[in-house]
Order: sequence, then structure tokens, then C-alpha cells
Amino acid sequence: MQFLVKAFDGTDEAAPQRRLDAREEHLKSTDEMAKSGNTICAAAMLDEEDKMIGSVLIVDFASRAELDQWLKVEPYMVHHVWQKIEITPCRLGPMFAKK
Repeated sequence: MQFLVKAFDGTDEAAPQRRLDAREEHLKSTDEMAKSGNTICAAAMLDEEDKMIGSVLIVDFASRAELDQWLKVEPYMVHHVWQKIEITPCRLGPMFAKK
């Protein structure tokens, strides 16, 4: 089952540093998730000044419960980078499906 995950960073003064501090661990995790087929695509969300303010991902898990389990160990969640999460079931169009 595919999900669109919109994850918004905190807006407090320390938020950019938390993102930076957890970034390497997050990217390693995202790479592992891509290799396993769980992460289909991911991008940083930017504000008008090109500063990172969150992330958007399309992920594939057998269930919402499995997605929730992953979020418990995702570095940006563990290190409190992401402060608000919106999750919507979705389905990738056939032209984007892996062949």
C-alpha cells in the first residue's frame, strides 16, 4: 500500500540545526528504505528562501501499521526534526511504477 507522507519541520529557532544534525543518519536510512523498495521517492520541502522546512515522501508498506513502525525509528522523528506529519494513502500512476 502506498502512502504520501508530508512531514513538517519544527518552526522553533533550533529546528534548522536539528535537521542538520540528523541529516546524515536520515539520508542513510532513506537510502536503505529505497533499496528495500519502501521509499519510492522523497524530496525536501522548501520555503520562499530555499530553506528546508520539511519532507515529502511516497512510501510503500504492507499496512499503515508498518508505516507507523518505521516512523518510530526514522531519524528525523527520533531527533524531533519533523513536528507534524500528514499521511494519505495514494497510488502511483502506472507510468511511474517500476517495471
